[in-house]
Amino acid sequence: MNRKLLAALIAVGFAIPAFALSRVIWPDPPGAPTPPASLLPFLLVPAVFEALAFGAGVAFLVFGGRLLQQAGQAPALTLVTYLAIAWSLLNWWPHVNFHRAIGPNLVALVEVDWGFHLTLIISAVVIAIFFVRVLSSSRERQPALAV
Repeated sequence: MNRKLLAALIAVGFAIPAFALSRVIWPDPPGAPTPPASLLPFLLVPAVFEALAFGAGVAFLVFGGRLLQQAGQAPALTLVTYLAIAWSLLNWWPHVNFHRAIGPNLVALVEVDWGFHLTLIISAVVIAIFFVRVLSSSRERQPALAV
C-alpha cells in the first residue's frame, strides 16, 4: 500500500473516533447552553476539521519524521520541528474541547491559553526557523546563474 493512501487511512481512522468521542471525553459543563439547530452546522463543520487535523497529526507522527530528516538540518532543529508540526495538527481536537468543557472557569481558561495558545506560537516560530533554514540552504546549493 502506498504511503499517501496509508497516511490518509490513518488520518481518517483517528479522526472518526476523535469526532465521535469528543463529548464523551469532554462532556458539556452543567448548565451549558444548547445551540439552536440553525447554528449546529457552523459548530459541526469546524469540529470535523479539528478531528481531521488530529488524524493528520497522527499520520504525520508516523511518516513525517523521515521526510524532515531529508531536509538536511541539524538533528535538534529537525526533532523540534517534527514535534512542532505534529502539535500544530494534533492540538485542535483537545484544545477546542477543553475550551468548551471548562465552562466559566477562568483559571482553567488561563491554563488552556497557556497550554495550547503559547505552545502553538512557539511551534509556529520553530517551523518558520526550519523553513527559512531549508530555503537558505537550498539557495546555497544552487549554482549561480551566468548572466
